[in-house]
Amino acid sequence: MQTPPILTDRTALGRNRARALRAPAFFLHDEVVAETQERLAEVNRTFTAPAVVTPYPGLWQGFAPTVPDEEILALAIQSHDLVVHALCMHWTIDPVGQLVQCRRALLPDGLFLGFLFGGQTLHELRACLAQAESEVTGGLSPRVLPMAEIRDLGGLLQRAGFNLPVADSFTKTVTYPDTLALMRDLRAMGETNALQSRLRHPTRRAVISRAAELYHHHHALPDGRIKATFEIICLTGWAPHESQQKPLRPGSAAQRLADALNTAELPLRDPPPKG
Repeated sequence: MQTPPILTDRTALGRNRARALRAPAFFLHDEVVAETQERLAEVNRTFTAPAVVTPYPGLWQGFAPTVPDEEILALAIQSHDLVVHALCMHWTIDPVGQLVQCRRALLPDGLFLGFLFGGQTLHELRACLAQAESEVTGGLSPRVLPMAEIRDLGGLLQRAGFNLPVADSFTKTVTYPDTLALMRDLRAMGETNALQSRLRHPTRRAVISRAAELYHHHHALPDGRIKATFEIICLTGWAPHESQQKPLRPGSAAQRLADALNTAELPLRDPPPKG
C-alpha cells in the first residue's frame, strides 16, 4: 500500500490554531454546528452516544464529547451511535483513514456526518496569489491546501465501508473591505498556510500588493468590497446494519415498468443494415 504524501505540518497547524484562539473568527464552524443540528432534526432517531472530532471543543459544549483531530483519533471501536467530523478533515494526511476510523467507532446503524472545505473554497484568492507570485517572482510556491472535489468524496465514503453514502455541499460567500482583511480573517480561523512544503520565509510585499490589485480587479462588488467563496461539503454515511435498505437483485422486480407508466411495451427493433 502506498503511503500518502505528508501535506500538513502538524506543528505549524497547531501553532496557527493556538494563535486563532486569541481573537477567533469561527463563524464557519458556527455554521457547521447549526447545520449538524438541522440535519439531525431531520433524522427520526435519538442519539445517546455521540462524539465530535474538532480542533475547537469549546464550540461543541453541551452537544457531545469531543476528541482532537489527530491522525489517530481517540475513538473506541463501536462505542458511538453518532460521529461528527467537524471542518478539519481537509488538513488530515489520510482522509480515507479518518473515515475508516470514524466508521469503526460507530455502532451498527450509527450515523457519520463529516464537514470539510471543498474545492471551490477561496478559488478567488488562490488564482490571484498564483498570478501575482508568477508575475513578481517568476515562480509558484505552495500556499493553499489542495481540497477535494465533491464528486470524489462519495467514493471515499464507500471505500471506508459506509452504507447509504451521500455527499452534498453548500456555499457561503463572505465579503471583505479588501484582501488584507480576508487574510486577517483566515488567520483568525486558524486556516493560514500549514503545508509541509510551504516557503519558510515571509511572502514578499510586492506579491501581496499585486494579489490585492488582481483580487479587486476581478472580484470587486459594486460597493467596492471583495467577495470570498467558502464551499463546505457534507459527507453522510451509516455503519452497516441488516435493517438498512439494500438494492434489489437484477430481474427481481414484481411489476413491469410499462405497467407502472400505463403504456405499451414495444419490442426493440434491429437497426437497418448499413449501405
